[in-house]
Amino acid sequence: MTDWTIPRTTPLAVMTADLGPPQSHGETPRGNRKIVPVTGGTVEGRINGRILPFGGDWALTRTDGVLELDVRLTIETSEGALIHVTYAGMRHGSAADLAALARGDHVPPERLYFRILPRFETSAPAWLWLNRILCVGYGERLKSGPRYHLHEIL
Repeated sequence: MTDWTIPRTTPLAVMTADLGPPQSHGETPRGNRKIVPVTGGTVEGRINGRILPFGGDWALTRTDGVLELDVRLTIETSEGALIHVTYAGMRHGSAADLAALARGDHVPPERLYFRILPRFETSAPAWLWLNRILCVGYGERLKSGPRYHLHEIL
């Protein structure tokens, strides 16, 4: 008998985003705010396509060092359908690993807590099922930007 109280997932896609130079808004009451443009990227898996170059991350580095993500972007599928994606998330790790990331060094993804909660919105008939699912993503940082392994929660 399957225990329905234990979450199960199935792979959805790997999403790799390219980022542009951040615009710093400085120290706010909540932390250090930066707006980071999403300039493109790819999506491969059950969804295949590209990330269009007009999204962004309203990122906040909190006073405790946790990076809060607040992202909006659009995927254009290989068939031309548009899928609006929003996600919240967070990234944190040891002081040494965060310093390495700040220098542009690679940090193995298992040493960071880097998770997102994407939601999808589309009017494309073939993709309407995305409007009714929840997902979780596990992230890693590449030189050009983040790569997320997205999993549909069943």
